[in-house]
Amino acid sequence: MNNENNIPAKTKSEFKSLTVLVPLLNEEESLKPLVEAIYKAVSPLEIATEILFVDDGSKDKSLKIIKELKAQDNRIRCVSFRKNYGKSAALHIGFRESEGDVIITMDADLQDDPAEIPNLIAKLEEGFDMVSGWKKVRHDPFIKRHSSKFFNYMTKVMSGIDIHDFNCGLKAYRKDVVKNISVYGELHRYVPVLADWQGFSVSEIAVKHHLRKYGKTKFGISRFFKGFVDLITVIFTTRFITRPMHLFGFLGAFTFLAGFAISAWLSIEKVFYGMALSNRPILFLGVLLIIVGIQFFSIGLIGEIMVHNSQPDKEYSIKEIL
Repeated sequence: MNNENNIPAKTKSEFKSLTVLVPLLNEEESLKPLVEAIYKAVSPLEIATEILFVDDGSKDKSLKIIKELKAQDNRIRCVSFRKNYGKSAALHIGFRESEGDVIITMDADLQDDPAEIPNLIAKLEEGFDMVSGWKKVRHDPFIKRHSSKFFNYMTKVMSGIDIHDFNCGLKAYRKDVVKNISVYGELHRYVPVLADWQGFSVSEIAVKHHLRKYGKTKFGISRFFKGFVDLITVIFTTRFITRPMHLFGFLGAFTFLAGFAISAWLSIEKVFYGMALSNRPILFLGVLLIIVGIQFFSIGLIGEIMVHNSQPDKEYSIKEIL
């Protein structure tokens, strides 16, 4: 996988249509310059372009400004939520409503550079299904930078996908990708993992990242803890959702054998050396580990039965039928 690229912008794309999907929350000041920058970036491509805003319950004038922009340009579309549902919900609805052959996602705060759109599309044209941006040089608060580094590293190790920045808002997808993945909860951070699980090829390129010009960041310390829970969720749902025994069976075997070994050693000491067990707290640990091991096995078996009895066709991502 190539992670660093200096890809020249092409004058004409192999794709016929493009959707630039922009989820937003209270970004009234950045919307007009963002639209101008997007059209400037895509003009050399000779590709039909629409901009799809998903207003995630903004309380400022964002929706009013989008309506004004739409009145001047019918290439602009908008979905507006009645309240704030989160970025994953915005992407889910945006993916559903997107009509382009290629979909570019970016944040509305102007930290993502629209000038990178031709580079992302050029990387897709190399044969990849999804291209993720890599904010190699970041202009974010200290906590956000370092918590992101931690989760990116952990996700890279646990998912086996060799990219540096899973949570960059600037990404490019072929249409088939967004129509075959489901983004819910807080899983927008791990879309590359979901795409890889469906069999799509994933790559990345280094992209420019700018200081925030307007408004304030939506990052909060709670996202640090949510990110950890989401990582566990996405690893389970991608690796073990159809084979739960592989996870729970391993955990069950490990804990059961550890408890059995402790109990066996204590039994040997009792039988051959006459050592009393009444004052040995480790005995309770051994018994507990055996019980927990059996419980893990039971959960795995129940999961396997549920998977065996369901087997929905939607679990299989079909590329084509000839």
